[in-house]
Amino acid sequence: MFWEETNERQTPTQDVDTIDLLFSIDCRELPVDHAHELSAAVLQALPWLADEPRAAVHQIHVAGSQNGWERPSQDDGQKLCLSKRTKFTLRVPLERLEQAQQLTGTSLDIGGHSLRVGKSKTRPLSKLGTIFSRYVVCHPGEEEHAFLQRIVGELRERDIPVKKALCGKETRLQTPNGPLHTRSLMLADLSPEHSLQLQRFGLGPHRLMGCGIFLPHKGIEAVKKLEDD
Repeated sequence: MFWEETNERQTPTQDVDTIDLLFSIDCRELPVDHAHELSAAVLQALPWLADEPRAAVHQIHVAGSQNGWERPSQDDGQKLCLSKRTKFTLRVPLERLEQAQQLTGTSLDIGGHSLRVGKSKTRPLSKLGTIFSRYVVCHPGEEEHAFLQRIVGELRERDIPVKKALCGKETRLQTPNGPLHTRSLMLADLSPEHSLQLQRFGLGPHRLMGCGIFLPHKGIEAVKKLEDD
């Protein structure tokens, strides 16, 4: 795998038709693996998300791995301790903003844990050329090279050329139908248009479980830190 950092500065720029909506929350803890339960609870409150191709439900993450802390394993039943600064994020089309904001004031049952949804603020997407997804669905037992080759092929079918790609650790997300296998993925040197396209429509299935959602980042060190969060 070849990777070369560049010093080129790119200014984040708002994409006018899709946004992230960040909600404050009141919740002491959640299971580390809460993707399915969170998705089910949000869909019960906002059923139109299921038919919205630009909608996505971000998994909830806490502050990074400073002071020796690392995110517990998905497989051992541990909990995430949430702070007042922890946010819950939806990605929605701008025209759905008011409907999504109706979550404010509701309580979601996430695997037996009550999550009270507070006020929200918007965050624009970005035209940065380096983007990262914590979870992209892969095949069980799919090796890194095969995963990357498949992803490059899928992106080329969408007329998105890939210059630099780096995949990371595998994570299993539990569902009633068995584990969902995922890998983290960084793409770099994308054009602003292709970066926004991937942020708007994602990559692969299960975006309402937090899969295939891309965030802008400034380099490989930022991604290494995110993988540990």
